[in-house]
Amino acid sequence: MAFFGPAGKKNKKDFKKRPKRAKRVEAPKPCRFEKEGTFQIDYRDTATLNRYVSSQGKLSSGKRNGNTAFYQRQLALAVKRARYLALLPYVGE
Repeated sequence: MAFFGPAGKKNKKDFKKRPKRAKRVEAPKPCRFEKEGTFQIDYRDTATLNRYVSSQGKLSSGKRNGNTAFYQRQLALAVKRARYLALLPYVGE
């Protein structure tokens, strides 16, 4: 039987801290709709909407595609309308 007393006890000071990793900093992507100067995203423009929908039918996030919050909300609404009118599929292939 081993004796686990104060002599065998390890303090927090005995453990070394790992150095923290440097965080990746990516350049912000410009919003495509601001660059083109469009104010309203049209739900009938399926070619534009398909760029922001994955093969599974999921909407890509605004952080990933570079859209501003204003246009990301419009994009989500336009995709939902296009799906309701059967212009876009709800589920991918």
